[in-house]
Amino acid sequence: MTIKVALAGAGAFGIKHLDGIKNIDGVEVVSLISRDLAKTQEVADKYGIKHVTTDLADSLAIKEVDAVILCTPTQMHASQTLACLEAGKHVQVEIPLCDVLADGEKVIALQKQTGLVAMCGHTRRFNPSHQYVHKKITAGEFNIQQMDVQTYFFRRTNMNALGQARSWTDHLLWHHAAHTVDLFAYQAGSPIVKANAIQGPIHPTLGIAMDMSIQLKAANGAICTLSLSFNNDGPLGTFFRYIGDTATYIARYDDLVNGKEEKIDVSKVDVSMNGIELQDREFFAAIKEGREPNASVAQVLPCYQVLHDLELQLNAG
Repeated sequence: MTIKVALAGAGAFGIKHLDGIKNIDGVEVVSLISRDLAKTQEVADKYGIKHVTTDLADSLAIKEVDAVILCTPTQMHASQTLACLEAGKHVQVEIPLCDVLADGEKVIALQKQTGLVAMCGHTRRFNPSHQYVHKKITAGEFNIQQMDVQTYFFRRTNMNALGQARSWTDHLLWHHAAHTVDLFAYQAGSPIVKANAIQGPIHPTLGIAMDMSIQLKAANGAICTLSLSFNNDGPLGTFFRYIGDTATYIARYDDLVNGKEEKIDVSKVDVSMNGIELQDREFFAAIKEGREPNASVAQVLPCYQVLHDLELQLNAG
């Protein structure tokens, strides 16, 4: 069985998925959807994709399409996920699932109704560095006392990861904090019971806070401190410090060191060192095996409940 895939969003992240899928047997991207037809055609030609369109509905109408991967602007995620499920297609939507909690709840309800595989791109669950820590936790060799996380970018203008102008505005809370809020509960193995947030000034043209600080507490007592900024003129990305009862680990993307900055080999943790590829492998395996994937929309919904509560708190403040 070859899984035929439509991919929506031929930008920086869509290309990461196309590169990952090249390494996965039994999967073929047959349709590419994006806003700019000429640019989309260029990407399609490079990856040997035959069908190109600017309208997701065109791809959903293709009978042979089994599954869709959505790498589109945040504001479109929930409505497009619903459209895929309504069309009878399995769907993986990039983080975040939604930027309004009620929309995410609609996705979960429709997924239950259809029984289709619906997964959200919470990549940190799949990065070998975080998988290494997770295996230590599940083996009972390590328990988190505290996570200290920094998510830093230099994005004072509306640019994407390739330095190209964006048609939409990114968000520290609903997009970037979602990674850590979900990962903390997943790694702690315990639901978040307390959450606080404060934010800096709202940017005059982007209309979003450029700096934010979040505190979380899990039911088992573990705590997490998350600092986020679009103002940081320095190394970009997210850096995770796990402080536990038996060790300290620092994860930087797919690299892992201990508290003394001694490198830990994570090359044998999984079949690849590419978190996006591993995420896609899980999506396609769940389709073939007829099971719920890790990072299913149902599993990640509690993260969006926390983000919703934090948004209410920030708005009230």
